[in-house]
Amino acid sequence: MNAVLERSFDIRHHELTTRGLLRPVTLLSYLQVVASEHALILGLSVRDLHKLGLTWVVSRLHLAVQSYPRGGELLTIRTWPVSRAGLFAVRDFELLDSAGVRIGAASTSWAVLDLKSRRPVRISDRLPDYPLCPARALDDPFASLPSLETPETSFSMPVPRDDLDENKHVNNTVYGTWGLEAAPGELVEGCLPVEIEIGFRTEVFYGDSIVSLCGVDPNDPHCLLHRIEHAVSRRELARLRTRWQPLP
Repeated sequence: MNAVLERSFDIRHHELTTRGLLRPVTLLSYLQVVASEHALILGLSVRDLHKLGLTWVVSRLHLAVQSYPRGGELLTIRTWPVSRAGLFAVRDFELLDSAGVRIGAASTSWAVLDLKSRRPVRISDRLPDYPLCPARALDDPFASLPSLETPETSFSMPVPRDDLDENKHVNNTVYGTWGLEAAPGELVEGCLPVEIEIGFRTEVFYGDSIVSLCGVDPNDPHCLLHRIEHAVSRRELARLRTRWQPLP
């Protein structure tokens, strides 16, 4: 079994922003596609784990992009498992343009959840060995993201059925959509999110309603802090930090 998987994507028209660039949230979906395919090859797909009463969930995600591909261009993504220790397994990604030039990277941390208790289990106790590649595409120790203390903008909505995945909870890529939707309009019009960090804190299900809050990071004016919370209980569902830079 190969520790590294490489897949390419043709950027299609419906995946583009109004500026003709690949949507950040579509890029998050691409990462999930290649991670899921590699897990299937390794015999560790969500369906494989369901047979054991388990499933994968993402605990952290960090995406950094130097340039977004345009419609009609080819994007290649490489992925590999980096490590597995205790409750968490790390998987990294490299993003390459049609010339093979690196244009971005990502790192993710995953936990294995017991479907009955909805609690994480020790990976080494429940999953077979699989090949690892210790090289990091994006070196992130996954320290806790800062809490948003002073929200400036907000966005709210009920959770639709279309946001659910095989685990019957909201798919991890949707949190990125919710977070970016709360960003100030004037920022979105003139800038691009070149880094997206997400800390997933609890599951969200159909029938819930969420509030996505956003404000400037007091320690970095180029960053926004985000908080996604349950609309009724105000329980924190996820934290995000996004870094923006002006359009070229």
